[in-house]
Amino acid sequence: MVGTAYLGPEPGARAYVEIGSRVRVGDTILIVEAMKTMNQIPAPRAGIVTQILIEDGQPVEFAEPLMIVE
Repeated sequence: MVGTAYLGPEPGARAYVEIGSRVRVGDTILIVEAMKTMNQIPAPRAGIVTQILIEDGQPVEFAEPLMIVE
């Protein structure tokens, strides 16, 4: 396990993005906590979020797909 993925900035807060959200390059789409450090994960490309492949609070690994932005 590399870390834990969170869809929002804090528990109970609204998620950064939802399916259908339009994002720009660099927009924060989720957070991965690794070694007690919160790392904001930016959108790799502009587009629309078509799938969210994780649940809030789910452990994640290196190179694991987390979202699909088309």
